[in-house]
Amino acid sequence: MRRTIRQVMYALAAVTASGGLVLGQSGAANAAQVHPAAPAALSHAAAPAGGPAAGLLRPGTHGAAIRKMQLRLAQLHYFPGPVNGVFDADTLEAVWAFKEVQGIQTVAGADDVGITMQRALARPRLPKVLVKDGGPWRVEVNLASEVLVLYHASKVELISHISAGGGYYYPCPGGGTCGPAITPDGDYRAHSFVPGWLTVPLGEMYNPVFFIGEAYAIHGETLVPLQPVSHGCVRVPMDIGAFFHGLIRISQAHGTPIYIVGHAPGT
Repeated sequence: MRRTIRQVMYALAAVTASGGLVLGQSGAANAAQVHPAAPAALSHAAAPAGGPAAGLLRPGTHGAAIRKMQLRLAQLHYFPGPVNGVFDADTLEAVWAFKEVQGIQTVAGADDVGITMQRALARPRLPKVLVKDGGPWRVEVNLASEVLVLYHASKVELISHISAGGGYYYPCPGGGTCGPAITPDGDYRAHSFVPGWLTVPLGEMYNPVFFIGEAYAIHGETLVPLQPVSHGCVRVPMDIGAFFHGLIRISQAHGTPIYIVGHAPGT
């Protein structure tokens, strides 16, 4: 049985004693809707001692402003990990995904959340629809912006940062040189799933959902940087890889459609 991202968030996020977190109060937004209004301004809380100036949020810091940002990202169907007020790696990956959708520049090392992103959180744009007639239940992977979007009943259910094929050449398992490392665009289905870590000739995959044979998959990975670095699979952060397979249908004939569009940056 498929679980919704809201159920996952309730199961994994830290719930406060004041009544718990509330996600997607008006439901998931579809392409014709506007996201719900943001909560109180994220920059109102003072920065922790030794941290950045008030209004600038940085990885490694913590406090009420971080928690508000996490709640807002979760409300918009990004996945910041536990809503605990700590700007950790899971939160950073959600920040990257949000910036990629909003068209805010993502440069390695430029991970701060400043006024531009905070304004965008108040009035965000929805992800670009890649396949208008792709069906109400589908996964869209935008290689150019490095974003995965899961739709349930034509509504956005999950948005994740990804890392795809890096375009490089690499040693073949049997000798010689293979490549380039490209994630093939096209129309596919989620046809099989292997739980846990799977060892393959080129490395390991966590909870792979295969869409081309037993070679190309959407899978969790410990390294999902801003650059495309995979051999051709679609990498998602480990926290999302832990539950992504439970949000879709896995079937040879009736698996959730997976649409991969465009080319990864630099390939």
